[in-house]
Amino acid sequence: MTIANLSDVLQKAKNENYAVAGLVVLGWEDARCYAETAEELNLPVILQAGPGCRANTPVPILGKMFRYLADQSNSPVVCHLDHGYSKEECVEGIDSGFTSVMFDGSKLSLNENIEKTHEIAELAHSYKVSVEGEIGFVGYNEGAESLSTNPNEANKFAELSGCDAMAISAGNVHLQTNKSSSIDMDVIKNIQDLTDIPLVLHGSSGIDYALRRKIAFNTNVCKFNIGTELRKTFGDTLRQEISNNPTMYDRIQLIKSTLPKLKESTKKVIENISLKTND
Repeated sequence: MTIANLSDVLQKAKNENYAVAGLVVLGWEDARCYAETAEELNLPVILQAGPGCRANTPVPILGKMFRYLADQSNSPVVCHLDHGYSKEECVEGIDSGFTSVMFDGSKLSLNENIEKTHEIAELAHSYKVSVEGEIGFVGYNEGAESLSTNPNEANKFAELSGCDAMAISAGNVHLQTNKSSSIDMDVIKNIQDLTDIPLVLHGSSGIDYALRRKIAFNTNVCKFNIGTELRKTFGDTLRQEISNNPTMYDRIQLIKSTLPKLKESTKKVIENISLKTND
């Protein structure tokens, strides 16, 4: 059993100058694929249940599923509830066995964000659960625009919120289907000049592989959230498999046929930011 919380894996990553992949889960098959791939690589992974996942599958079931996969793995597995927008959502995650929760107060005022994150962090830490907070706003492809993180506000947030990791906005965008995000390295540098808290980049599917590696090995960004890139691999492969096998109707067989490609993409994602030997 190698279940871990966010601090366990991110502090080590920061000290050794690499990053850990936070992979967005939609169901059993991709969660198992991500955990198995990480174990084969002997590298940590963060399994993430975001709002879309939680809308489809109840949080208590997701907690048991993630914990089961962590119990079977020889590599560290973090069970992470992503984008909790209320204390109630985060408490449900803690009660359901998640080892890490993210409170997303990025739409709140700075003081309210700090106050609510701190309240959740105090509770979570009493259960040895880590907390990720967010300062600045990461926008959405063809949706709300990003608002870059102010370094001074980030410093205040890191000092007063009690969070263990801090998601920032530096040009990263959620739901990006192509590698077109332009990351403002000055924002990252200015933040880490003021605080040494592990940093997180959401919306990392839009960041190309070379830039991810540069950021992972040269900054305090220790966690990259990646979902769209792997969902696209799954969806593209599934469409191809259905086209190639028009008489196949069993959903288990159809989904199973996508897993080799998904595992290949997952391996590339994890290795890219975690292994310096690829250079």
